[in-house]
Amino acid sequence: MGKTYERIDGRLRTFIEAQPLFFTATAPLSADGTVNLSPKGLKGSFVVLDERAVAYLDFAGSHAETIAHLRENGRITLMWCAFQGPPTIVRVHGTGEPVFRDDPRFAGLLARFPDIDPAPHGLRAIIVVRAEHIRDSCGYAVPFMAYEEERDLHGRRFAREDDDSLSAYFSSKEHIATSMDGLPGLPLPLPPSSP
Repeated sequence: MGKTYERIDGRLRTFIEAQPLFFTATAPLSADGTVNLSPKGLKGSFVVLDERAVAYLDFAGSHAETIAHLRENGRITLMWCAFQGPPTIVRVHGTGEPVFRDDPRFAGLLARFPDIDPAPHGLRAIIVVRAEHIRDSCGYAVPFMAYEEERDLHGRRFAREDDDSLSAYFSSKEHIATSMDGLPGLPLPLPPSSP
């Protein structure tokens, strides 16, 4: 049933761009390290850069496991699954990189996200993923669920932060600058956000 693809285009691209939710999975190299799995949402925070690369905005949160794992080894898998329509699952296995706010590429990448205002969300980095394997499979066991609307809680919570208070918030959390397994996470203090 499953198929492997050379590129993210056509039906695959249409499918993943239409999904309001996707998941990221990363892990450290250590055999006893903690595997991380995260849901990602917020309309407009994901883009297809080209037929072999995608990116998403990494917003404020209480952990930075994905960033830590990518800084150590770059391995990442992204997964989308259909909760409506035909039963489809798409996975992109590849290598990822966090592009931080002081990186010269940051502004150009951020311009690729015209459908979201990242200011109220405490933007930490842009995660760029280069696809190595692109696969789909059936989603026969995935239930039908209805998408209702975006939550506004994240934006309301982090809109009241500026760069200094956001850095202070991150510094107060145990697993932002350092991962659960002791790997370097988000570099702090945050560099100033772009004007």
